[in-house]
Amino acid sequence: MDHLYTAPHEIERRSFEIITRELGERALDPLEEPVIKRVIHTTADFSFADTLTFAHDAVARGLEALRAGATIVTDTNMALSGISKPALAKLGCTATCFMADPEVAEAARAAGTTRAHASMDRACAIDGPLIIAVGNAPTALLRLCELMDAGRIDPALVIGVPVGFVNVVEAKEELLARTVPAIVARGRKGGSTVATAIVNALLYEITRAGHR
Repeated sequence: MDHLYTAPHEIERRSFEIITRELGERALDPLEEPVIKRVIHTTADFSFADTLTFAHDAVARGLEALRAGATIVTDTNMALSGISKPALAKLGCTATCFMADPEVAEAARAAGTTRAHASMDRACAIDGPLIIAVGNAPTALLRLCELMDAGRIDPALVIGVPVGFVNVVEAKEELLARTVPAIVARGRKGGSTVATAIVNALLYEITRAGHR
């Protein structure tokens, strides 16, 4: 049994070695590579090497926002819980989710929309650099596109990786049709864990830069 890895850092190191080997000779953009590999590490799904799409200098803009103390808004508390709190603290960043906010719930009821939809309106009030990470609700992405078109919100980066069958592909393509920096998992796949993995990959590129 001495061939088994049990220490967390050794498991992670070995996992990334396997991912690198199995990707083979595939040429990845140096800025995008850590994001792609961490998503594969989280999902064990190599198809993300083909479907993850990076638009308008997305990684560079995301890193810039994090260095400036960005606020990260997620569409699920699950995604929020997985974002590295030590890394956020090192950079002076914050992360939040409005899905359980009573005012958001009331606004959604009054308008006959989803809380994910209403949470994007709530995000408009945030000052400073903003990163939106959507891993579950395509309605959040569709509302975000409307708000950007209206000039009410200007995120530094949008992570658009909702999972599912209804409005998912369409919402992702709507996001990519705009000029906002975006990281999108094209197709049906994605999820809160993928959104978290992308955020953490960006955070670790800064906070772990001296430890690789």
